[in-house]
This record gives sequence, C-alpha cells and structure tokens, in this order.
Amino acid sequence: MELINAVLAAFIFVVSAAYIFIRNKHNYWKDNGFPYAPNPHFIFGHAKGQAQTRHGAEIHQELYKYFKQRGERYGGISQFIIPSVIVVDPELVKTIVVKDFNVFHDHGVFNNAKDDPLSAHLFALEGQPWRLMRQKLTPTFTSGRMKQMFGTIWDVAVELDKFMEQNYNQPELEMKDILGRFTTDVIGTCAFGIECNTLKTPQSDFRKYGNRAFELTPTVMMKAFLASSYPALIRALRMKITYEDVERFFLGIVQETVDYRETNNVKRNDFMNLLLQIKNKGKLDDNDDSVVDKGEVGMTLKELTAQAFVFFLAGFETSSTTQSFCLYELAKNPDIQERLREEINRAIDDNGGEVTYDVTMSIPYLNNVINETLRKHPPVESLNRVPDVDYLIPGTKHVIPKRTLVQIPVYAIQHDPDHYPDPERFDPDRFAPEEVKKRHPFTFLPFGEGPRICIGMRFGLMQTKVGLITLLRKFRFSPSARTPDRVTYDPKMITLSPIAGNYLKVEKL
Repeated sequence: MELINAVLAAFIFVVSAAYIFIRNKHNYWKDNGFPYAPNPHFIFGHAKGQAQTRHGAEIHQELYKYFKQRGERYGGISQFIIPSVIVVDPELVKTIVVKDFNVFHDHGVFNNAKDDPLSAHLFALEGQPWRLMRQKLTPTFTSGRMKQMFGTIWDVAVELDKFMEQNYNQPELEMKDILGRFTTDVIGTCAFGIECNTLKTPQSDFRKYGNRAFELTPTVMMKAFLASSYPALIRALRMKITYEDVERFFLGIVQETVDYRETNNVKRNDFMNLLLQIKNKGKLDDNDDSVVDKGEVGMTLKELTAQAFVFFLAGFETSSTTQSFCLYELAKNPDIQERLREEINRAIDDNGGEVTYDVTMSIPYLNNVINETLRKHPPVESLNRVPDVDYLIPGTKHVIPKRTLVQIPVYAIQHDPDHYPDPERFDPDRFAPEEVKKRHPFTFLPFGEGPRICIGMRFGLMQTKVGLITLLRKFRFSPSARTPDRVTYDPKMITLSPIAGNYLKVEKL
C-alpha cells in the first residue's frame, strides 16, 4: 500500500510540475507586461490545427490582425508551449533584419553537422560557420554564373515544350505537378549534373524524396520548435530533423556524382561543378583571384552535400509553386495573360527571335506579374530570426529574451490592405516603379531581406521566367471545371501549395 501511495504521489508531483511549467510558459508574455495573444491551447499554444487542418499562413494572419487592430507593433504568442514573437510593423522588420542584423543573424533553424549532416546547410547555419559558408557560396550566384547555366536550363525547357505539345489537348492538365517535374529536372541537372527525366517518368527518386522532405506533421513541427529553443539538448539526444530515407538518398547520390566527376575529370556549367571547385581549391577557378578562407580547402563532402540538398529543395518547390500560382492567376485574368504574352513576344522578336539570359531577365511586365504572384502566394509564409542576446525593442521597455523565435509573417504583411488595397485582387501594376515607391520597402519580402536574403533568388527567378516564357509563347491557359475560385493551401506542406492541385484548360495558340 505504501508503494502505491508513493507512486501515486510521484505521479501527481510530475503532472503538477508539468502543468505549472507549461502554464508559466504560456503566461510568459503576460507576466512580463508584453503585448500578448490570449487563450493559447494548453499543448499546441497558438499553433492549434497547424499541419493538420490549417496552414501556418492562415494562423499567423489571424494573429497579425489581432495585434494590428490593437495598435501593437509586435506581440507575444505561444508556438506549442514555446514563447515566440510575431512582428507587425514594417519598420521593426527592417530594424530586425538589417539595422540590428548583428543581433538577429540566425534563423533559429536547428542544425547538427555531426548527427544530421543534411541539416548543416546555409539556411540553417549560424554565426561564424554561416558567414564562412555564405562567403564561399556567394560567387556561385552572380549574374555571370547564372548566364553560364542558362543554356542548361533552356535544354530542360525544350523538354517541357515537347511534353506540352504531346499533352495539351486533354480536357485539363494539372499544372502544379507538371511544373514540379520541370523544376525537379532543372535542379537535378544544375545541382547534381543528373538528367532526372521527371517530365517523362514522374516517379523519379528525385521527385519522391524532394516531396518527402517537405512533408509536415505535428511531430515534425514540434521537433523543429524544440530543436530551435533547446538545441544543446536535442544535440545531446542526437535527435535528427531530416528523414532517414531522404538523408540516405541525397548522401548516396552526391557521393556517386563527386566520385565520377573527380575520377573522370568531368566539368559542366552547373552548381555541382562550382561546389567541387570550392571543395578542392577553396576558390572558384584558376582565373578567380578571390580566395575563400585564405585558400584552405573549402568544404567537406558532407558540407557539399548539405548545400546541394538545400539548393535542390529551395529551388524545385518554390519555383514550381510560383509558376503554378502564376498560371492560375493568369487563367483567372485573361486580359493580364494576353498583355504579358504580347510583351514576351515583343521582347523576343526585338532580339531576333532568340531567347537569351538577358532577354529573359529584362521583361518589365513579366517581373511585375511574378512579383504580384509572390505577393499573393509567397512560397515561405514567415521569416524567422532569433536574437543571440536579450534584445530591448527600440523605444520600449520590452525585452525579447535570447534565442526566442521572432516570426515575420510575410503572407500577412503582403495581404494587409493598408499596404496593398484590395489584397485578394491580382494586379501586377502594383509593381510599376511609381507604385513601389509609395510603399514601405519591407512590405514585400518573398525572398527575405538584409544580409540573409535568399542567396539563390537570381537562379529561382531565372528558372521561373524560363518556364513561364516557354509555356505562354505557345499556349493559352483558362479555368477548367476543377479550377477553384479561391486557392486553399495544403496544411501538411511547409510551403504554400494548393491542396487540390492546379487544373487548367490548355489551348495551343
């Protein structure tokens, strides 16, 4: 009997301690006089339903509106049981990502090179390791390097054109899947030098493991938040964020590619070739005087694999969904589609009928259409930062504790009618130069901003423009019976992605 009483007492103590711990976590902002969102769920906090029934974009938009309606520039929330901050004011966004970058230089994304090698990529690295890796990789994304890769991407676009010629006369086509296969082939050949042929064989391993890496479950979300808040504990437990099968596939494919290229002295105009130069020489080529890290060997094979992995993930999903959403909006707005097609054709005709890198990147209305697509449907709905010291918010008495997750709700900011009147309307003229000047520059953040702005932005835009030019020159897109009036985002995807695909009618011009 005494044993039972002792066990029961211990159980009550543990449950009570856990309850008090969680309650104190949820009350953190209230207890510290910080603006806060009320009524967090006991376990899920303000993330209730995320990754199950609701996308994070929807949840963060509600929280953004709550604080803005109360005149707050920021507010405290609970991500599960972890206190976090959401930013409302664009000027404070600018302060965090630019002015006080020396405090907010990290994303708060877990990385563990030893036990989870694919997690140690540029997006997740922090502090000095991030600075060194960014320095090494920045020269690989210059306009000159992009121009060298353009021909490789155009070869894949030719395959996209052939695919559309063979399939356009069906009642409707699911363009999200087609464009996902197109960008998988582009990134496969540019990042790994491998012809995936996903347009011809949809079930390629690259497509399979690329999609798997973006799967979001409540368990994965909770692990990510815990890893962000308690990285030392997660490293001590040797917990991994990357799926085992995804890690096995990418480590294997990079090992094979590197072995083959180094054994046979293979050189191509692609990202892998540039990574190998950095790995082996610490700089990009014999004519490049800039030396990385004083000429020491630039990166290990596992570091190289992690960079190729994140380049693949960031490149195939974000560019394919941007193109897909763009076609959806153009199908719903045929006048805008016709104007864009005319401007594309005029620019190519003025260049003697040839599609080049310079022409692709310099069609003003195409830029506007893509920017308006990225405003309405930003691939990444929030930007994250963590301060590396306790941070006093300028002009206030409020302190954001060290390593607290600070979320910048990109989707919510870009759907705020104070910044973009009638935000659900698709209007590329919002991005005419005279209109852009009227807005705060930190109300458009699809690639982030400041020193941690997306390093692959130029490549992503090039790939997106090549795909759209290829499709719009020959084909007209219109809604089918399965085209929704309004897009519903898949809650189980990290990025913004339509839950029911993107079915459109396609007509050859």
